[in-house]
Amino acid sequence: MKIETLGVFGGESLDCRMTCLLVNDRVALDAGSLSQALSIERQQAVESIVLSHSHMDHTTSLPFFVENVFGRVREAVDVHASAATIYALRKHLFNNDTWPDFTRLPNHLLPAVRFHELVDERPVTVGGVRFTPIPVDHLVPTHGFLIEDGESAVLWSSDTGPTRRLWEIANATPHLKAICLDTSFDNGLQRVADVSLHLTPRTLESELRKLERRVPILLHHLKPPCRTRIREEIRALGNPDIDFLEQGRGYEF
Repeated sequence: MKIETLGVFGGESLDCRMTCLLVNDRVALDAGSLSQALSIERQQAVESIVLSHSHMDHTTSLPFFVENVFGRVREAVDVHASAATIYALRKHLFNNDTWPDFTRLPNHLLPAVRFHELVDERPVTVGGVRFTPIPVDHLVPTHGFLIEDGESAVLWSSDTGPTRRLWEIANATPHLKAICLDTSFDNGLQRVADVSLHLTPRTLESELRKLERRVPILLHHLKPPCRTRIREEIRALGNPDIDFLEQGRGYEF
């Protein structure tokens, strides 16, 4: 399984792109920077998008991506998301006020965007890859995903505070190659992290006690102003299994 990290941050700056992974060149996981990180030609190869939740740092590039590929290589962009996320996108994004309603353009029978509802822990195969949506604990309904391709599996937390089911899945998946885990704020912003349901290095250390095996832990969703402090605090933990997802890198699992 090939995963390319188009954006790995929980915010945006000159050198930080918002959350978006590309799986096997064909499926985007979240769409924080899909149109910013790929050429038009590579965007046209993306067949489907799987969304974890509705927050802007995971959906911002979606309307621009749809516009870039509309009418060029496919009838519609297939977007897989929870019922809550689909509702939010219909109400707040594809509503003709914020952006044209591409779920009804050019017409309701042949739309440019098709939504497909995800159900908790019911696997779906998208672009030859199996995604199992796992509920995690965030401000809005949010899914992490167990991503499986053949004999390899990667667990993606999306945005979460302290949670439970994600770790049960991690401990029960025999072919797990890595866990990609939210660590958004440094310890000095612990209260903000607690209220917004994100992790800090301190709560990350506590969460990892729920893991009953050794597996690489790759951190993502760092807030750009916090990334230097987060890296210092992670180094201080002295855990050799922890590293950071690198933006723009291709991983093979």
